[in-house]
Amino acid sequence: MDRTQIVACVIVGLWVSWGVGCTRERPITVGSKNFTEQVILGEIVAQHLEHWLGRTVARKLNLGGTLLAHQALVNGEIDLYPEYTGTALTTVLKLSPAHDPAASMATVREAYQKRFGVEWMEPLGFNNTFAMVIHGEDARTSKIAALSEAARHAPGWILGVGYEFQQRSDGLAGLLATYRLPLKGSPKTMDLGLLYKALEQRQVTMIAANATDGPLSILDVVVLRDDKRYFPPYDCALVVRSEVVKDNPLFRQALAELSARITDRTMRRLNYQVDGEHRPVREVAGQFLRDAGLLR
Repeated sequence: MDRTQIVACVIVGLWVSWGVGCTRERPITVGSKNFTEQVILGEIVAQHLEHWLGRTVARKLNLGGTLLAHQALVNGEIDLYPEYTGTALTTVLKLSPAHDPAASMATVREAYQKRFGVEWMEPLGFNNTFAMVIHGEDARTSKIAALSEAARHAPGWILGVGYEFQQRSDGLAGLLATYRLPLKGSPKTMDLGLLYKALEQRQVTMIAANATDGPLSILDVVVLRDDKRYFPPYDCALVVRSEVVKDNPLFRQALAELSARITDRTMRRLNYQVDGEHRPVREVAGQFLRDAGLLR
């Protein structure tokens, strides 16, 4: 074998060993559930980790509902995804909803660590709980800002709700029992996507929506304050397999950078940019990170 052949063999050998070495380190995989907010958050986390760690992060976004995403995490198919405290309590742990944010977080943290080997990071900063919404003109005319004030609205409300809200333990029945809201006729049930159009067209005068819905960022509407704290908190945080973070302080530090970065208003705006303005998720996520000073 001449010198040229020897050099060629060494180069090939180094290339093969480098390739094998790279495949041994499984990439971090970020997951999400199957709705816009979750996909945006998953992409924000993935881009942020790539920037911090200097390596490619795998994505399994739009996986499905809560139980599918949770099972993927427990099975090690993904390493982290965004979850909500209220959903974790009721859907995953099968517990009654709690109305104190700190108590909710403490319960899910302890249970997830003990049962699943999963750690909850500090909240991202927004609470995607239910939101009772009225037209801005009605709020200004009648000086209504809270649900207790809405309960004294003599004409009564034409209420629009999604199908699920009527059945949930933290839904319609408890809301009416807590606030004694006067209604004009039975609540009108409809697909969630039709609620804001019905409110704009005055087919209803109050709707049961979600606190981070995109249309809330552009419409003349008011989210009524839940002054009796009826709705349980749905604080969003990243849930992460403990084995992934325990020996990797840089990974933990990167995730900590996202804590308290996303307000309700910010999440509404991000949701609208994707659903209302039809911008690509990757572009919206990248712009958020740049605006927050987390991506240069």
